[in-house]
Amino acid sequence: LDFEVSALVVRGHDDEIKNYPVAENVHRNGILHTTTVPAPSISDEQEEKILEAARAIIRRLDYVGVLCIEFFVLKDGSIVANEMAPRPHNSGHYTQNACVTSQFEQQVRAMARLPLGATNQLLPTIMLNILGDEWLVGGDIKEPRWQIIVASPYAKLHLYGKSEPRRGRKMGHINFIGPSEEDVLQACDQAVEQLNIRR
Repeated sequence: LDFEVSALVVRGHDDEIKNYPVAENVHRNGILHTTTVPAPSISDEQEEKILEAARAIIRRLDYVGVLCIEFFVLKDGSIVANEMAPRPHNSGHYTQNACVTSQFEQQVRAMARLPLGATNQLLPTIMLNILGDEWLVGGDIKEPRWQIIVASPYAKLHLYGKSEPRRGRKMGHINFIGPSEEDVLQACDQAVEQLNIRR
């Protein structure tokens, strides 16, 4: 195993299929840590192969709605399907701020038999998951200092409104979008440091 990617595809009742750009995932302790789009480690040929497979799978399943398919890219460059999530997925949360149509709107469009929206990515992005660990400081529960995070011009904070933080529980995410991949990577790294997230 070299790394993991997610292919997010959506199919309408009329068999229209649209896909988002392939996203590259990094996990920490078995939980998604970051999703980077465009995926920095794949070639154009690998991306097309992944998207072709995703489109074939969603059509073969006769599935309507948003489908996330995770793929492993192996050291030799070969690609293996890992798992599927028949719903909007954590690795697709970046679409809220970085794409013309979010995965959530696409799900509504597909279920309501509306035309699917455009999936173009507007800017480079990194999605950073925020876990309950960031609330738990020295045995106490303490709200992270979000004002520092949102001071970044590239940070879009999304909190889920969960009342009880627990270790490993997803409490929210931050989408970093900006004019270049370097800008969003720097903004994400800075937030990881500010929130004292274990690397």
